[in-house]
Amino acid sequence: MTDPVHIRHAENDGHGAFTAHIDGISEEAELTYKRLGPDHDGGPDRLAADHTFVPPAFRGRGVAALLVDALIAQAKAEDAKIVPICSYVVASFDRHPEWADLRAA
Repeated sequence: MTDPVHIRHAENDGHGAFTAHIDGISEEAELTYKRLGPDHDGGPDRLAADHTFVPPAFRGRGVAALLVDALIAQAKAEDAKIVPICSYVVASFDRHPEWADLRAA
């Protein structure tokens, strides 16, 4: 049985992070982003997903995917767009064509 993954979100001064914690493991996984504001046409706010890290103890549990799912949920709730910079987030968008409307042009 796999221990549950707890996702937390924090944002301060336009920098945000989703962190994942598993009971009994002291390390945390994270996905960070920077809030860029609207594009030059005044469109929706943009979140630049710039870093994803999953420590070895978390690997193989789908933790990185859960962090991206949390980012996607936030973008949907805020009517924001995502600028995928981190290679894992880029690959996630490639695997999920249904997210195309959330990707910033």
